[in-house]
Amino acid sequence: MSRYTLYSTWGCHLCEDAEVLVKAAGVAGELQIVDIVDDEHVLARFRVHIPVLACTDAQGAEQLLYWPFDATLLQQWLDQHTKDIK
Repeated sequence: MSRYTLYSTWGCHLCEDAEVLVKAAGVAGELQIVDIVDDEHVLARFRVHIPVLACTDAQGAEQLLYWPFDATLLQQWLDQHTKDIK
């Protein structure tokens, strides 16, 4: 089961940039990439917001990181929302 989900779509250069950052943060093995066009509910939710990184925190709440983010902001988000998850 993937710990992180990157909502993306084909041909989105910002999504490609986000994927590179997320993988460089060391979570590539825990990453699932979801193309928003494959699910109408996901498309409706994130159509104008991609890329979006999601995880479920230790309390079971969904946490979202919306673009734009850089490596520093991404690492802060990862530290804040996943520190208690093992």
